[in-house]
Amino acid sequence: MKFTALVAVIDDKHEETAIEIAKKTGAGSVTILHGKNIGLKEKKVFFGLTLEENVSALLFVLPRKLSMKVMRALREEFDLDNHDNSGFTFTFPLSHVSGLDTEELQKFEDDIKCMM
Repeated sequence: MKFTALVAVIDDKHEETAIEIAKKTGAGSVTILHGKNIGLKEKKVFFGLTLEENVSALLFVLPRKLSMKVMRALREEFDLDNHDNSGFTFTFPLSHVSGLDTEELQKFEDDIKCMM
């Protein structure tokens, strides 16, 4: 089975919703990284304090066929093709993967069989 890493960077406030959507679409476990969004435009300043946008980077390891289905669901839910949003997703292929839960691997195989 060929695997892909799917990364979704979204506002912290949407983290739980994004995970729920990804799991409904077939994703399994997720690794969550927290950070701050630093863009090209100057940040808003309020009484001398810079307001930074906190974001979550959600990292999923998925079978290649399933990754696009999950990505499409996240793009639609959070309107990620709109230039005014603050989130984005991307994938990259993985050539070697170890340590995945065997129960999760079985779930992936079953999900892919249902897609065919």
